[in-house]
Amino acid sequence: MARIYTRTGDGGETSLIGGRRAPKADARVDLYGEVDELNSHLGLAVALLGDAPPPAAPRDAAAALELRRELTAIQSRLFDLGALLADPERSETLAREGAPVPGLDEAELERAIDRMEADLAPLRRFILPGGIPAAAALHIARTVCRRAERRTVAAARDIAVPGAVIRYLNRLSDYLFVAARRLDAAHGAPETVWVPYAPDDEGGSRT
Repeated sequence: MARIYTRTGDGGETSLIGGRRAPKADARVDLYGEVDELNSHLGLAVALLGDAPPPAAPRDAAAALELRRELTAIQSRLFDLGALLADPERSETLAREGAPVPGLDEAELERAIDRMEADLAPLRRFILPGGIPAAAALHIARTVCRRAERRTVAAARDIAVPGAVIRYLNRLSDYLFVAARRLDAAHGAPETVWVPYAPDDEGGSRT
């Protein structure tokens, strides 16, 4: 078996798909690094979900199992996305043609969001990240996903990035937010609402 270390990156460069050498600070390397970080947070959420006791209600238990299956599938899609970002030629072709990217289906995420929201109370106030450990991990993944989206949008000014990548990351962050809410609801964990700061009558603060 080949060693994990190759020493070829010791000079601060790496190879993109196709063989082109690029600095490790290259925009493409930065983007697929962001996606790799996001994937790792999803892996943590899946692991925590596996350790959590199953919800008592059969419908909630089924929802938790479905969520774990979806998250694992999304991890594979993110690996595909990272490989696409690491492939300048393919990225340029798809961006130029405006073609869909196989596997990056934002409509599928929308259907999952609609399914989960059907079992949730309407969101009337901002909520704070938290809940059971797996849900808290999903909130972290959501913020990492938003950052990956922002950096992809910024990088797309200078390099070719298929529009499907940006749309998928945008929808995925929504999915992760709703998934965290559904997971907390399944386990009976109350949501913590945002309480805006307001000075009291004596000059202190009211929370």
